[in-house]
Amino acid sequence: MIEAAMIWNEPNNKSHWDPDVDPGWARFAQMAWLAGQAIQSANARLPRVLGGMSPIDPCFLHNLAGRGALDQVDVVAVHGFPLDWNLWCIDEWPQKIAEIRAATHLPVWVTEVGVSSFGAEEVQAWGVDRTASLLHGKAPRIHWYSLYDLPRAWPATTRHREAEGSSYYRHFYMGLLREDGTPKLSLERFGQHTPAMGICQWFHFEDHRLDDAVVWLKRLGVRHLRTGLSWADSFRPNALAWFDRQMEALRDFDVTVTFCFTPEHLGIMPHHTSAPREPERFAEFCASMIERYAPSTASDTPITNAVAVA
Repeated sequence: MIEAAMIWNEPNNKSHWDPDVDPGWARFAQMAWLAGQAIQSANARLPRVLGGMSPIDPCFLHNLAGRGALDQVDVVAVHGFPLDWNLWCIDEWPQKIAEIRAATHLPVWVTEVGVSSFGAEEVQAWGVDRTASLLHGKAPRIHWYSLYDLPRAWPATTRHREAEGSSYYRHFYMGLLREDGTPKLSLERFGQHTPAMGICQWFHFEDHRLDDAVVWLKRLGVRHLRTGLSWADSFRPNALAWFDRQMEALRDFDVTVTFCFTPEHLGIMPHHTSAPREPERFAEFCASMIERYAPSTASDTPITNAVAVA
């Protein structure tokens, strides 16, 4: 069920990690090292993935390597949205992958890539095909973001909102399905690229879309799924019941599970993007989730190359 464990999400994006609290990412590097060690202790065969970079930045990777964080991960990941948020052309995808490969010996996964239908559904449909042609064979994992549009009643995870102009509102149009579950033009096109291309779909706490999502993912032929288990949500009432339901529903997929979001009461600042006061607490959460959903067995041996899981 779980094929990989991802440590945080977009740590070099201030929407997910506050650089004012942790300038230079020293605290993040320590937390990632502790989490990677804890995950390996819980299950030595499970690849540990550094949360996808957004923006794609070799300097950020060099910084973390210098702080020892990469010693406890097996894969690095990148996120890219060149038609919506990034200041580079979609045809530069192979170059962006090459830049990260030149900065590390670790395999490079693309754990979020997408195109919004904000301007036109035809643009998104074209983007699915172009992305697949550019990335196929370039990365062991490619996860399209996302299956569903973000409901307009939910806030997008960002710190910028109105200052972003149309960029903020593009968050709500990234799905292959509209908010009401009806297909866009891109859905059929995406189905032509599975199982080589997977999906990244975040499920909110007690998300009403979970069961329908499973039906669509199977219909599309998706094998690889990336989702998350929120450290912050783990303090909600009935959190484990929801986590159990979510992971049971996804048991037929190869899941990269992302651990992220600081509980407000444990952060240096009371916000989910804050570095925690005690990074060991995050490592303990990661280990407990692996022990619950991907327990080690006597036959498990440490992995030697994360590309082997491709």
